[in-house]
Amino acid sequence: MNTSDVINIPGDGKLLKRIGIGAVILLIVLTVLSGFYKVNEQENAVVTMFGKVVRTDTAGLYFKIPWIQRAIPVDITTHGTGVGYTVDTDGQNIPDDGDGIMITSDFNLLNIDFYLEYKVSDPVAYLYASDDPEAILKNIALASIRSVVSNYTVDEAMTTAKGQIQADVKEDMTKELAAQAIGLSVVNITVQDSAPPTEEIIAAFKAVETAKQGADTAKNNALAYQNEQLPKAEADADAILRKAEADKAARIAEAEGQVARFNKMYEQYKLYPYITKKRMFYEALEDTLPGLKVIITDGSTNTVYPLDSFTGGLSGTLMTDTVKEAE
Repeated sequence: MNTSDVINIPGDGKLLKRIGIGAVILLIVLTVLSGFYKVNEQENAVVTMFGKVVRTDTAGLYFKIPWIQRAIPVDITTHGTGVGYTVDTDGQNIPDDGDGIMITSDFNLLNIDFYLEYKVSDPVAYLYASDDPEAILKNIALASIRSVVSNYTVDEAMTTAKGQIQADVKEDMTKELAAQAIGLSVVNITVQDSAPPTEEIIAAFKAVETAKQGADTAKNNALAYQNEQLPKAEADADAILRKAEADKAARIAEAEGQVARFNKMYEQYKLYPYITKKRMFYEALEDTLPGLKVIITDGSTNTVYPLDSFTGGLSGTLMTDTVKEAE
């Protein structure tokens, strides 16, 4: 038998066709089976299609369209985390001074730790409302704890008020989480431990308080200086105002007197114009001449003499006589 001869097996075409059909059927079955998924009691599943949320499934067996729909499991069990401390690999609590140090209402420092229990209440909001809902939850917890602890004294926070502090913090966090809508809720929050802080933190706090007291002292000194200077400035302003009013009244009275004098002079002028003009001329000379000086010079030196030295002090008398003769 030559190697080039072709061996024909009866029915080989039908066999290949059957194998192909079987493979297609198997693929369809596997595809359909891959659409079924189970949701455990401890989780929910958020089903999305083309990036949009279709539904949220609780515990049970469900079907989704293969390759089109996607089921994202979300753990809805209760989780816990420390606030004010961290847990190392050995299970030991490591204090976190940055988060654990609080200021009480009597301005004392307190190192207080909380254990926060929370769970997912809205799987869709938990997945899509924020990038890191746990970080937001921790910030809300810290803000609520600081706000509540500041309402109690250090003795109350360390002894009798622990239960009330826990209730107040839980209530405040519940309101804030509802407003933020990040899909998380508070199950419980408890005080783990409370104690005075380390000596280094107390020293730093005292330094801050000293600086605040210094600022308050400077502010009080500035207010005292203001209270001292303001009345003085107001008194000076009042004195200036009164002087201005007095000057104003004096100027008005003087102007009115000048007007009255001018009017009388004008009446005399209308009766005796020539004599009045002469009298006014002589009065002007009488007012001007006593202040004049006579300068005698030979071209190189100057000698100044008062006019009275030439009249013997009689210039005023002569001028008065001259005016009387003119009248």
